[in-house]
Amino acid sequence: MVGIVAGLPIVTAGALVLREELALGSLLLVYLLLVVAIAAVGGFLPGVSAALLSFAAANLFLTQPYYTLHIDDRDTVLELVVFVVIAVIVSLVVEFASRERAAYRDRLAEQDAHARELATADAVRTSLLAAVGHDLRTPLAGIKAAASALRQRGVTWRPDQREALLETVEESADRLTRVVSDLLDMSRLQSGGHVTRRESVEVAALVAHTVAGHPRAAVRVDLPEGLPDVCGDAGFFERILDNLVDNARRFSPDESAVEITAAIAAEPAGGPGAQPRESGLVRLAVVDHGPGVPQQDWDRMFLPLQRLHDRSAGGHAGMGLAIARGLAEATGARVFPSPTPGGGLTMTLEMPVVQQ
Repeated sequence: MVGIVAGLPIVTAGALVLREELALGSLLLVYLLLVVAIAAVGGFLPGVSAALLSFAAANLFLTQPYYTLHIDDRDTVLELVVFVVIAVIVSLVVEFASRERAAYRDRLAEQDAHARELATADAVRTSLLAAVGHDLRTPLAGIKAAASALRQRGVTWRPDQREALLETVEESADRLTRVVSDLLDMSRLQSGGHVTRRESVEVAALVAHTVAGHPRAAVRVDLPEGLPDVCGDAGFFERILDNLVDNARRFSPDESAVEITAAIAAEPAGGPGAQPRESGLVRLAVVDHGPGVPQQDWDRMFLPLQRLHDRSAGGHAGMGLAIARGLAEATGARVFPSPTPGGGLTMTLEMPVVQQ
């Protein structure tokens, strides 16, 4: 509208000066140029408005009798009508062209974003293959070696030797299963393919199921009585806690056990300034006394393929913490780190309490 307010008086003033020297058709071309400029900037409706106002201005100031809406000459009427029709059509064409250009730019932006996503995915895939290559080959090599030894003809294995070889096969298969499971979980998290359940989960049972998969001396549990049930996906919680315990064990000194403690945390009930309630969250802390992780690396250690200061990465593609955080976010929980007093790292799984 600024173009109409500013441009129309200027064009009309110039036309008044030249109306005795130029034909009406020539002056209408100047108005048409103004309409095209306004339509290009403002769109169809401003262009049509400029066309109608230009018609009125030309009728008042450029056609005889001057300063009235009456027109004596039929040819002049035809010229003005044709001008309005052409101006409206031109405004429509300019509007359509502008929309096409905008749509083209949007398509280019989408294609560029898609190309970047593909490049990122390709880079991640390449890095992933490089990172897990050793983790896949090592257990496969162990299985192959043990199976080949057992199949050797002419060799009599003592029961303890046979048991050791079978144990190697079992451990290698477990390591291979863990790597494949990590890869599948990470793929589902990145594609949004995980389906979560909302159920009541008993914290003590959750911890017991998780600890059962680790050597008894490797994990020490200290849970207070009367912990409320938490809300979320029990399978996800168990996998998260297992990943945290497994990560802590790999960082802990051999003689040091990983500790699991729990506490009830207050949670604001209604936003800023609200009084906290005493049963909003349960926090399970997995404590190790290893070398710890510098605070500046805390965000990075939750990225896939990270092995910060890992003493033994065998059977692990460096995705345990990334999977733990992804599963936690998917089920409405939270995983965050903090330093262990005296040295080490504490990973906390924060879960919402079931609301009665």
